[in-house]
Amino acid sequence: MLKLKVNEIEVEVEEGLTVLQACEKAGVEIPRFCYHEKLSIAGNCRMCLVEMEKSPKPIASCAMPAADGMVIKTNTPKIEKSRKGVMEFLLANHPLDCPVCDQGGECDLQDQSMYYGIDKSRFKENKRSVPDKNMGPLIKTQMTRCIHCTRCIRFATEIAGAPELGAIGRGEDMQITTYLEQSIQSELSGNVIDLCPVGALTSKPYVFEARPWELKKTESIDVMDAVGSNIRVDTYGWEVKRVLPLINEDINEEWISDKTRYACDGLSNQRLDTPFIKYNGKFEKASWEEVFKIIKSKILDTHKEKIAGFVGDLTNMETGYIFKEFFDRTLDNNNYDCRPTKNYTDLSERSNYLFNSKINGIEESDLIFLIGANPRFEATILNARIRKSFINNSTKILSLSDVGDLTYPYQSLDGQTKTLINICEGKNDFTKEIINAQKPLFILGESFFKLESADYLFNLIKDLLNKNNKINNEWNSLNKLTNDASTVGSLDLKIINENGNIFDDLKSNKFEIIYLLGQDNLNFDKKDEFIIYQGSHGDKGAEIADIILPGAAYTEQNGYFTNLEGKVQKAFKASYPPGDAKEDWQIINDLAEFMNNRKLFNDKDELESSMFNFINLQKDNKTLVNQRKISSKSPSNENLIVSYKDYYFSNVVARSSKTMLDCYNSKLETQKTGTDG
Repeated sequence: MLKLKVNEIEVEVEEGLTVLQACEKAGVEIPRFCYHEKLSIAGNCRMCLVEMEKSPKPIASCAMPAADGMVIKTNTPKIEKSRKGVMEFLLANHPLDCPVCDQGGECDLQDQSMYYGIDKSRFKENKRSVPDKNMGPLIKTQMTRCIHCTRCIRFATEIAGAPELGAIGRGEDMQITTYLEQSIQSELSGNVIDLCPVGALTSKPYVFEARPWELKKTESIDVMDAVGSNIRVDTYGWEVKRVLPLINEDINEEWISDKTRYACDGLSNQRLDTPFIKYNGKFEKASWEEVFKIIKSKILDTHKEKIAGFVGDLTNMETGYIFKEFFDRTLDNNNYDCRPTKNYTDLSERSNYLFNSKINGIEESDLIFLIGANPRFEATILNARIRKSFINNSTKILSLSDVGDLTYPYQSLDGQTKTLINICEGKNDFTKEIINAQKPLFILGESFFKLESADYLFNLIKDLLNKNNKINNEWNSLNKLTNDASTVGSLDLKIINENGNIFDDLKSNKFEIIYLLGQDNLNFDKKDEFIIYQGSHGDKGAEIADIILPGAAYTEQNGYFTNLEGKVQKAFKASYPPGDAKEDWQIINDLAEFMNNRKLFNDKDELESSMFNFINLQKDNKTLVNQRKISSKSPSNENLIVSYKDYYFSNVVARSSKTMLDCYNSKLETQKTGTDG
């Protein structure tokens, strides 16, 4: 540890920290524009100047390594004068845009000019003007406001892995631009808006919408993928205006994906706000009592085994649990499932369907093997961690199939399951690398579990890792990359038809009533089935429905979600469901009461405690499962093709979002230009 003095306060810091970090440890705030904890040091704004004993001139604290015995002063008249001079330079060309700038009210330049600004400038020349750049449908540019802190360039190059931003020109002619005047080809591009300390880069969809002090801020959880990024939902009245990241070092650090940030405009489009009944192929508005009467008479006239239910990808755990209870207690059957297709799922141990190494554990790994996964589009934030691991530790990355650009280099194999079997049986050179790795990571994507031989291969991989002590109390190398926010929570609640015949029966039209709880991804040909759809948006499920029950979106109800690493987090209510729509758990509770004059649960608290009791009971009842013996006969060779939902249209909210459509069109245009070029 190094000992130094900051404003007469003695402070101990680790070796390798900068003077700025040492000052922060001593509780002294240092102004800065270019410095950011997660980015490399640029040292080009000079706002963080401090005085150091024996140094004739002030030093840039962000770029100076802390050393033993340093004596630092941060509040001397000399430093104040230096900072005021720097601020005068920064404002020399900065336009007086504050009244019309979207950054107003949360702008670093505004805040710091309050302390270090002066009432008049000594610069009498005309302010320079810089033409605005095209950065696609998400980022609005006003480059005259730019102070050349280069945070956006460093983020795009280092974190996002899309080195498409850069500076051209020198001195006063320097400009920050995308090299090809097109949208940044990254699913993390919106983070440059949060990083920009001035109003040069602002949100295009949010332009002139509201001022920060007019918004109600609610801390919540993102449901666009299974990562469970921590977010802040900002609402104006009942409308969600924007979504911003919250810092959670274990999950999303301080970044969020573009879909998380911008799909929120889909919350106000194509909404279901009243119950509907289909008469002669047309939907007509109805009351809750009318729809419940029809559902009750239909259920009473149908044999219980002819009724099935499917839980969707954005459903919170309380709703999933009460849906299961409705089937178990009211309908007395277990024809329910949370999967959209019949893919292999092993519930014998919880670790079989979790990302066991944890998201922040990726940074400790020394070898990553992707099997049937494209983390860039399936879990963008997790992909950024893999890139971080590659940049910091030169982690070796393998992929069984070629999945295109992942923002980091990886070695792709031939995509054949035979190759995977050879690796697991020690007949391939990569087996040695896996065994010699201290903390290898096997990431199995959803595409892997769709294989016919998924059962055999999964147990073969598990066997390899167990034999070589890669699954132990300290480290578990086996990881499943789940795609949907509700999947892990639903599996914890055992919302699954374990005999697996439900999908065969669905395809052969054996069911008479199908209850779709926010499930829009089922592929089956409807014949005479009576379909009840409960959800927030008029999407695929609503199109084939006979009765529609309007539910609430994820920002309109409190609800628990378990992310892919098994962490339970709560999404908080930021707004209200539109019209006659109700919270999802309430609809099922009211329907149960209508059917047999008794609610399943008296209130939400009772539902939550019952749900957590059920989960804890499952954890305690660790039944000893016989270790599955791998059959000596290998299955036939399959080609593992990685398929995933279109990134911009992966769920009902994203499909209803105009911004996501703009992003999709922009991507197509860029690809077309690239091919033409």
